[in-house]
Amino acid sequence: MTFAELRDFIVARFGADIIVSEKADNLQPYLVLQTERLPDVCLELHDNPQTYFDFLSCLTGIDNGSASGTMEVVYHLYSIPYDHHLMLKVQVPRNIEGESIPSVPTVSHIWLTADWQEREVFDLLGIYFTNHPDMRRILCAADWEGHPLRKDYQLQDYYHGIKVPYDNHNENSGFRGEPVQLTTHNQPFTDKRQKPE
Repeated sequence: MTFAELRDFIVARFGADIIVSEKADNLQPYLVLQTERLPDVCLELHDNPQTYFDFLSCLTGIDNGSASGTMEVVYHLYSIPYDHHLMLKVQVPRNIEGESIPSVPTVSHIWLTADWQEREVFDLLGIYFTNHPDMRRILCAADWEGHPLRKDYQLQDYYHGIKVPYDNHNENSGFRGEPVQLTTHNQPFTDKRQKPE
């Protein structure tokens, strides 16, 4: 099915108002849906024999920055038997310090891969997925402060007494136990890459 046919399929089942906006002339065309109705659309796209989007290729979050005041969750759907693709998006207001974080309904009951992908978006961008079976951090520690992929994220100085930013990392990034002369050698290595004495 083409992008236009998939759009018409969604409109026929859910009405035109479910589509907030669309970008058909993009390299990857996409539909922006009403956030609260996303799971209904996804379930229909998954279960309907005409579409059968059996694979959630990717689920990711986007921070559009504090100036725009929005965040997005992007869903790349793929049908293995029909070999057709569809990109869906939802847009939510971006919270500021002291406000509750934005939320989007989970699709983990439709595609099991969404379980960990939604947890990554929650952990790194601070978008909560309602009705998710295990909504907790997946990469950062449970008591980590903030969400590291937000555009205004400030790295904390210490975590449990350990200094977080590692100063001069690029200058001291040799292998552990490597002789100092290997990491501080001023002359370029020859083509033979001989180890200095």
